[in-house]
Amino acid sequence: MNINEIKELLKVIDSTNLEYVKLESSDFKLEASKKTEVTSSPVLSVQQESVVDLSLEKPFVNEAPVVSNENLSIVVAPLMGTFYDSPSPDAESFVKVGDVVEEGDTLCILEAMKLMNEITSEIKGEIIEVLVDNEELVEYNQPLFKIKPL
Repeated sequence: MNINEIKELLKVIDSTNLEYVKLESSDFKLEASKKTEVTSSPVLSVQQESVVDLSLEKPFVNEAPVVSNENLSIVVAPLMGTFYDSPSPDAESFVKVGDVVEEGDTLCILEAMKLMNEITSEIKGEIIEVLVDNEELVEYNQPLFKIKPL
């Protein structure tokens, strides 16, 4: 199926009262849905299957890199995600300014793709500053904490 045929098919689907359409053939897959609360444009999803040899992949380690800066260590986000300062909304924060942490203590949780990743301290030290707010989206390598080594 070429792009013009796909566009024509989507126009036909859009003119119907169908909310969702899924078409599959041996080399082509199309899913289209109407989201009335957001937009009336159909969504096109074309998937191509691929095989990945996971034995070659390096496993993800949840240790946050530490960057030294003027006798302070900066803990940066090892991945992009949502920052949580506590294990649940009604629980106390893992750490706050003035707390002394040991190597391996949990500093926060970063949620990425519905997976909760505990970020742990690589050094013993005092929390000098928490650089992000709870439930804030953080980028890869964004500074999270300033720790004074002890």
